[in-house]
Amino acid sequence: MKYIDFHAHAYRCPVPFVTKFCTIEELLDRYDRYGIEAGFVLPVVNSEIYLPQANEDILDMAKAYPKRIFPYCNIDPRALINRADAPLDTVLQYYKDLGCYGVGEIMPNMSMDDERVQNLFACAEKVGLPVTTDGSDRTMGDFGLYDAPGLPFLEHTLQRFPNLKYIAHGPIFWAECTARPRPARCKAIFRVDGLQHGSPANRGKIECEGVAQQLLREFPNLYAELSDAMSYLRRDEDFAVKLLCEFQVRLFFGTDCCNSETESQFNGKLWFDKMHESGKLPTEVWKKICRNNAIDFFNLDLERA
Repeated sequence: MKYIDFHAHAYRCPVPFVTKFCTIEELLDRYDRYGIEAGFVLPVVNSEIYLPQANEDILDMAKAYPKRIFPYCNIDPRALINRADAPLDTVLQYYKDLGCYGVGEIMPNMSMDDERVQNLFACAEKVGLPVTTDGSDRTMGDFGLYDAPGLPFLEHTLQRFPNLKYIAHGPIFWAECTARPRPARCKAIFRVDGLQHGSPANRGKIECEGVAQQLLREFPNLYAELSDAMSYLRRDEDFAVKLLCEFQVRLFFGTDCCNSETESQFNGKLWFDKMHESGKLPTEVWKKICRNNAIDFFNLDLERA
């Protein structure tokens, strides 16, 4: 079965600062070698860590490789007038009409409950585009929307916008799949030398589930992409099977491919292959998460497995 990558990045002209992204040709070469049929490419527009790129770059990639690259659009919540009444829906509708499937990866280093961020969510809900975000446990020296331990701002957002399809992503969300995560160990610190410092050490069995599962049960508009969940899934395979089976229609395989100098982000694909081949992960669950959910979510013109 060919996988579908729900979360990837590529740059038209990568630059070697912080991380050197793949070109679209480098990304597709990896897809060919790892057995991935197609992927969603998310533009980076927030300037906190990476150099921003244009939505048009992603649209050009999709035009060059139809049925292999599916474009997202993105917009900084401070765009246009830097106010909570900015008409961001006009911009989002423009890109939706051009063929963009969603909004993201939204990762300015702002508080998620900032009304400018909430306005972006409101506009995405109005236009009918799902959003993908990344998070942070701090508001300086990082990228990602700030949320407190226990994800209260995410919960408020899901309550406030029940018709917004929200795709959670990133270590801040997935740290909350365990009870009592240590906030300062949820996410590595990025520095300008391109290295990560203080990566969380995830070891041992996961005895108690956390807020992430509770939110997935309570809010049908919450979905999640699994690239940053892999450290938890590998850590405890019994826990992994339980989580993947319970939320099998709300989860998506993704690589978060964002570095041309390493292929470690594709190890998740190998893990899913191993789990299925060993019989630990039921075939139907494997098919849904790694392919069919993406096809159904966006009604893609691709064959279901």
